[in-house]
Amino acid sequence: MHTHSLFHSDLPLIAAPMAGGISTVALARATAEAGAFPFLAAGYKTPQALDDEITQVRQFGVSFGVNLFVPSSVPVDRAKVEKYRDQLREDAEDLGISLAFPSGSGDDHWSEKLRMLIENPVPVVSLTFGLPDAHSIKALQTAGSTVVATVTTVDEAQSAEELGVDGLIVQGPRAGGHSATFDVSRPIHDCSTRDLVLAITSRTTLPVVATGGVDGPFMVRELLDAGAQSVAVGTLLLRADEAGTSQTYRDAVGDAQFTETVLTRAFTGRLARSLRNSFIDRHRDAPSEFPTLSELTLPIRKEAAKRHDAHRLSLWAGTGWRSARSEPTKNIIDWLASEL
Repeated sequence: MHTHSLFHSDLPLIAAPMAGGISTVALARATAEAGAFPFLAAGYKTPQALDDEITQVRQFGVSFGVNLFVPSSVPVDRAKVEKYRDQLREDAEDLGISLAFPSGSGDDHWSEKLRMLIENPVPVVSLTFGLPDAHSIKALQTAGSTVVATVTTVDEAQSAEELGVDGLIVQGPRAGGHSATFDVSRPIHDCSTRDLVLAITSRTTLPVVATGGVDGPFMVRELLDAGAQSVAVGTLLLRADEAGTSQTYRDAVGDAQFTETVLTRAFTGRLARSLRNSFIDRHRDAPSEFPTLSELTLPIRKEAAKRHDAHRLSLWAGTGWRSARSEPTKNIIDWLASEL
C-alpha cells in the first residue's frame, strides 16, 4: 500500500471540495472508504456548520482536508454592482422577487474559521482565491495541519512557495466552478491541466496536486505521469449518490440540451465554469465584483432552485462533465483508479 505524502490515502485521488452543499459528510466518508482523500468545503458555511461537519468526519477515523476561501482585499465598486442589479431586474421580476443591494463584508467568516482550525487542527487545510499572510499559514502548520494553496499560474505557485506552504493544488482552466486565480479581474486563457502541471513543476520543488477537466482514468494517469502527486476530481462526483447536489443540477449535468461549458462572471463576479444556460447568455458583461455579486444573485438562484429552473442556476461543471456518472462514490473512484 503506497501512502501519498501530502495526503494520506491509498489512492492518489482526491474528492475536490465543492461549496454550496455538494461536499457532504456522506461523500467524505464514501470517498475515504473507497481509498481516496476527502475534503470538506468551508465556503459559504457558518463556522458552527463547519465545526459540526468536522466533528462528524473525525468520528470516521480517516484523514481529511478542509478548504477555506481566502478573503479579497479589493474594494467593491458600488456603481458597477448597482448597474448589474438593474440588468438583473427582468430575471427577478420573472421569478417574482426583488434584489436588495448586498450588505455583506464578504469575508466568509475567515477569522473565525481560521481560529477554529488552529484550535482544533485537521490533517490538511487548502486555501482558495488567494494567499493569506505568512503568519496564518505558519499558525496552521504549527497546529499540525499540512497547508496547500490552490494556484492557476506559475507566478501564483511561486508566491505560494515563498510564503511557505507545504504543497500546491494546480487548477487548470478547464475545471468546473470558480477559477482560484488570485486576480479576480484577469482574463483566463485555455490550456490543458497537464501543460500547467508541467510548467509549474519545472519552476517549483513543492509537491503538486492536479485538477481541472478530468474526464476519466486515462487523464488521471496522464496527470500523474506529468508529475502530479495526486489528482483531484470534482465534476465527476457531482452525480455521485452521496453528493449533496440538487436534483435539478444532477439532471442538468446529464441533460443533452446542455452542450458546452463556458467561463462566466454572471452568477458571482468571479470567472467560473458552468454548463452554458440562458442566464449566462443574457449576462455576458457581468462585472468582476466577487463575492458581492454572489450575494446579489443568490435570491435568483434560490428561487430558480425551488422552481427547478436550470436556466437560472449556476451549473458549475468542468469540461469532463459528460463523464459524470449517477453511481455510488465507490464505483466512481474505482473507475478513476482503473488505469493506476
